[in-house]
Amino acid sequence: MDRLNVALVGIGKIALDQHVPALLASGDWTLAATCSRHGAVEGVPAFTDFTRLLEDRPDISVVSLCLPPVPRFAYAEAALLAGRHVMLEKPPGATLAEVRELEALASARGLTLYTTWHSRMAHAVEPARAWLADKAVQEAHITWREDVRKWHPGQDWVFEPGGMGVFDPGINALSILTHILPQPVHLTEATLEFPANRQTPIAAQLRFSGQVTADFDWRQTGPQTWDIVVETDRGQLALRMGGNVLEIDGAPAGGANTIMGEYPALYARMAELVRAGQSEVDLAPMIHVADALTLGRRQITDPFEF
Repeated sequence: MDRLNVALVGIGKIALDQHVPALLASGDWTLAATCSRHGAVEGVPAFTDFTRLLEDRPDISVVSLCLPPVPRFAYAEAALLAGRHVMLEKPPGATLAEVRELEALASARGLTLYTTWHSRMAHAVEPARAWLADKAVQEAHITWREDVRKWHPGQDWVFEPGGMGVFDPGINALSILTHILPQPVHLTEATLEFPANRQTPIAAQLRFSGQVTADFDWRQTGPQTWDIVVETDRGQLALRMGGNVLEIDGAPAGGANTIMGEYPALYARMAELVRAGQSEVDLAPMIHVADALTLGRRQITDPFEF
């Protein structure tokens, strides 16, 4: 089967750490060009102007957008109007409405739009979903604590409006939660901790229907914590390592202690969607974040500097 030509837009940390290795190792894709103000990939044609890329490279049928959420809509819209399929890094946009607009545009033009959730591709997520399918969930708790200085070094945009703050990683947990629970839940209350000098939260405590709670924090140093524990009528399930390791009643039950399988799986899925002429747009994790920002009680905490 012929490879698909893809342009990668926004060559920052996530692109270099995850997208580029996944593409270079894939039999489905050719990384045909990049577009970024500053970044590049050795040996790959590089553009700094997205309009020029679209004009000069009609052979590129797919655009993968790794930009921060706020500018992403304009790039996605331009790509769809130019007849290109679009893959969106998470979160898929700065607002729910703009993603719905992109979905409608892609549908009208017969193009693929894929809102990716990389944590859903973690090794143990599908086995966890299957295990929970016939059980009654009694309660669940998410602990998602990491170091923003490690994962977003000097990236002030994460603390600007639209940057989502601690929900940038927290939405990964919510993407797993919304995928594995047999029944949907909704947010009932939230407490959001905002640094005195920042516009988005650095920590959040959430409570959902169904006895589901979550603790997100971006100030944890040392080992990082990405756990989801679910108590059911027939035992306990725990997902560790961001959904990559599964435990049942405290015993190992599968998965792999690595996050490096997530992006290859995303690109494999995107190839399937393009070849089938389909889109996949799921905003459930983002809805929970929007609800938290609507319902959340705001608490001011110490200023934060990188």
